[in-house]
Amino acid sequence: MATKGPSLFTDIGKKSKDLLNKDYGSDLKFTISSKSDSGLALRSTVAKKGSLSSGDLGAQYKHKNAALDVKVDTASNVSTTFTVTDILPSTKTIASLKFPDYKSGKLEVQYLNEHATFTTAVRFNQSPSVDFSATIGTPSIAFGAEARYLTASGNFAKYNAGVSLAKPDSTASVILADKGDSLRVSYLHHLRKLNGGAVVGEVSRRFSSNENTLTVGCSYVVDRHTVVKTKLNNHGNLGALLRHELTRKSSLTISGAFDTKALEKNPKFGLALSLKP
Repeated sequence: MATKGPSLFTDIGKKSKDLLNKDYGSDLKFTISSKSDSGLALRSTVAKKGSLSSGDLGAQYKHKNAALDVKVDTASNVSTTFTVTDILPSTKTIASLKFPDYKSGKLEVQYLNEHATFTTAVRFNQSPSVDFSATIGTPSIAFGAEARYLTASGNFAKYNAGVSLAKPDSTASVILADKGDSLRVSYLHHLRKLNGGAVVGEVSRRFSSNENTLTVGCSYVVDRHTVVKTKLNNHGNLGALLRHELTRKSSLTISGAFDTKALEKNPKFGLALSLKP
């Protein structure tokens, strides 16, 4: 479902957030996936974090405007997601259910057009809630808000607001979250000197604790097979990541985290291998 209008509220600031957080980790992970011409895709993941090990097996089947995802993990949980686009024009409907916790179901409807986007999601759990979000504007500038309403208590569990600005080589966003208790401002700029990589800066403030966090990061495209990322915040937390494409269908990711202010330096490292036969 393509649209020339504003993005969803959840996409405000997403590019900056992904550069600073995506693929970083301190666990070992091995993933293998395959896809057939009939629309069936299989994916298996095994991960180890500390002394804990976990794994899951997932399958996805796509047919025309519908997709079915099923995932089974080592804790005997079965997650299913059914997605249908354009039941009505410019809409996407997503239904998800998890077993044995069948009360954690969720039904979401998204509507996107050239001037606005709207989403409504109903969570069927012990305390049912309804999520709303909306954005108005264009692909270049958008204003949005989201809220979660608890039907049992009649209270709002959250309400956030944000604005995003986008140009071909840069994006900026401001998000007021946590019922007005936190503010996050981010800016990302793509640079030719980084071979298509980018630099990003993010400032966040929590008013209740008077805490400020400044995080800077960058990505550098070494060549068409290798990307390097790094980040650092004012609390001394340093992260680095290298992702290398081994073959056309497999990649290796190595990441590390280091507290530069800790008295006892205890770096944490992660390793992820993804194969697509």
